[in-house]
Amino acid sequence: MKVTALKAALIALALLLSGCVSGENQSAPPSSEEGTSLEGRTLDIDFATYNPLSLIIKDQGWLEAQGVKVNWVQSAGSNKANEALRAGAIDIGSTAGSAALLARSNGSPIQVIAIYSQPEWAALVVPKGSDLTNVAQLRGKSVAATKGTDPYFFLLQSLEANGLSPEDVIVQNLQHADGWAALQNGSVDAWAGLDPIMAGAEQTGATLIYRNVDFNSFGFLNAREDFLANEPELAQLVVDAYAAAAVWAGQHPDQTAQILADAAAIDLPVAQKVIRERSNLDVDHVPGPTQLAVLEKIGPIFVDLGDVPNQQQVDDALASIVNDTFAQQADAARFQS
Repeated sequence: MKVTALKAALIALALLLSGCVSGENQSAPPSSEEGTSLEGRTLDIDFATYNPLSLIIKDQGWLEAQGVKVNWVQSAGSNKANEALRAGAIDIGSTAGSAALLARSNGSPIQVIAIYSQPEWAALVVPKGSDLTNVAQLRGKSVAATKGTDPYFFLLQSLEANGLSPEDVIVQNLQHADGWAALQNGSVDAWAGLDPIMAGAEQTGATLIYRNVDFNSFGFLNAREDFLANEPELAQLVVDAYAAAAVWAGQHPDQTAQILADAAAIDLPVAQKVIRERSNLDVDHVPGPTQLAVLEKIGPIFVDLGDVPNQQQVDDALASIVNDTFAQQADAARFQS
């Protein structure tokens, strides 16, 4: 009996140690066999017009149908989503990958748990009738951009690629919609734009003078680490819903465009342009090396600008920002009738 008991104890210890190694620094989602009830649980989550999948999930009411009390909070930009995550106002929020890395590098305890798009959502925009036709002509000009978001980092990369530095332009830190308004009223010469507002601007005659899909980072679905540790079932539910929304969007492109048009208060042709031409919603939703490779190019910009004190903080963030355990076992069929 003693030998058997000792053997059992050793096996249990080995399994415990093995589990610690394989799941180190990761919040593992629950097994589907657990059957944990989500009835009455509360989820604070964002939706954003730059994240069409969030609009689908909200419109379809999938999370609420699981008995979850959902508090939907609109994010006007990645910077606002990061602020809400850090303040604990939301559990899960959608940002550009660059914005998530900046937040993590500065100590925000968030991890990316899924990818929701691979968009070309940022470009440099000038108003109708502008004499500006290229990036080099922006020297000494005023440019609107929302700091801490993909369009801002798009601007910085665009300047560098065309022989300019951030000091060569006057950056007006305005939220995306306010940047477009400033461009319209002549307060700025150019705008680092974001869809779907940017697509609407094009319809009125605004011109995209510089595009580069490689300067756009992926759409990141982020969660607070304490939420992942305390509510893994809810986290898995959300990731499953995002997987289902990607499938639904592929099957219903016209309805997806209509949902975006309604949420963003834009014309349907503008929404169709965003969905059909500048949004890749059929991207692999598991975060990993592909996204990190993009962020590795952006990280040093944070340090050069003083937005992050040193490269070590960026490197530490890159090493810890991805939590792929939920996306690896995402079940889109959970929401398909």
